[in-house]
Amino acid sequence: MREYLQFYINGEWVDPVQANPFAVIDPATEEVTGHISLGSKADVDKAVIAAAAAFKTWSQTSKEERLQVLDRIIAEFEKRLPEMAEAITEEMGAPSWLSLGSQAALGVNHFKNTRAVLERFEFEADRGGSHISREPIGVCGLITPWNWPMNQICAKTSPALAVGCTVVLKPSEIAPYSAKIFTEIIHAAGVPAGVFNLVQGEGPVVGQAIAEHPLVDMVSITGSTRAGVAVAQAAAPTVKRVHQELGGKSPNIVLEDADLEAAVTGGINSVMMNSGQSCRAPTRMLVPNKLMDQVSAIAKEVAESWAPGDPKQDSRMGPVISDQAWEKIQRLIKSGIADGATLVTGGDGKPEGLEKGYFVKPTVFSHVKNDMEIAREEIFGPVLSIIGYDTEEEAIEIANDTDYGLGGYVQSKDLNRARNVASKIRAGYISINNAGMDITVPFGGYKQSGNGREYGDEAFGEFLEYKSLLGYNPS
Repeated sequence: MREYLQFYINGEWVDPVQANPFAVIDPATEEVTGHISLGSKADVDKAVIAAAAAFKTWSQTSKEERLQVLDRIIAEFEKRLPEMAEAITEEMGAPSWLSLGSQAALGVNHFKNTRAVLERFEFEADRGGSHISREPIGVCGLITPWNWPMNQICAKTSPALAVGCTVVLKPSEIAPYSAKIFTEIIHAAGVPAGVFNLVQGEGPVVGQAIAEHPLVDMVSITGSTRAGVAVAQAAAPTVKRVHQELGGKSPNIVLEDADLEAAVTGGINSVMMNSGQSCRAPTRMLVPNKLMDQVSAIAKEVAESWAPGDPKQDSRMGPVISDQAWEKIQRLIKSGIADGATLVTGGDGKPEGLEKGYFVKPTVFSHVKNDMEIAREEIFGPVLSIIGYDTEEEAIEIANDTDYGLGGYVQSKDLNRARNVASKIRAGYISINNAGMDITVPFGGYKQSGNGREYGDEAFGEFLEYKSLLGYNPS
């Protein structure tokens, strides 16, 4: 039983202002595995004041000093990768192979990539007789989700620290263990007091307090579009910068000349990975109508290979995060059936033999219309909608007919054709022929998928202000 009841403020583990314990549930067993404390506005205030005080000195450190801190964080992180992976499996149900190979590994890889960016990054430049400097924006409130906990915590924290900002982190309260271990890594690495602070809690309380705090200069949130809107509204009166990485309903355009076996297999695997709980998952597969039956047969076989089971025993697929998530997914599966989509495999209810735990059947619908609820709403579960089209132009139109614009996918043996179609998709992170994730390039969305970018050099810009100095170099 994990008892993580303290917060990390100003370099110390401290008790909350008011005790408010919260039970953490293992989604694979539905059993309580530990407790955290839910914070309050008063706890946030303490953390922000500490971060604001630390900013005065941390913002003045040299690039070399911050590189040394990043090196120490990376070294401490690598020591604790197995422990971090175990915590992620316990808190949010990712299978052990995924927790170690991707979930935890992405965290340390973000720090390694950030270190490489910082080493070459130029904060100063001359332009004629003027000088331009890029300076850390200040105290950054970071609000992160449960589905890829280390990926999101480290994608935000690493560039913030690298450029000289200080941080107040609010991770998801339903998957909080990995954030506690990450904070221990930060402490062991000797990050100065107040530079990084952790306050656990709920979005409407702790997240709201961070977003509206007058001493917070920038807030970055990854979560639902609804949560992103709430943060933006809370932040507006203080005119702070708001960065949002929000929902998605990514199209996967399979062109008629694609290698169908590879295209469909890769698309299904991307949807089923992490039990469908990925914001850029290609949950709308667009295929030529004349190939619908062939694609459906491949999809059925591949989806059924993703057998759910005990994530601690290295099953291919774990549970979804909670009973609320399970209920939402069930409702949407039933909606797809009621709306007339063809159920290829899966369906509502729990998989056979898995009565305990929030397990969902890997589900594929074919003959889906893009105006059906399952094609419009982010399901955040292992559910794929296959949508037919007749022309390439129609496929692009369907792909863009969504409120979201986070990810996109294109499959074709003709690389130039794939590139051309990709250029017409209104989304920020597009994969051609199932190319894998690349954390060195900017990640973020169009439309209601958010504002701003994470990953790579571009992530630094979210945490920097420009200062122009006129007459700096008089002729």
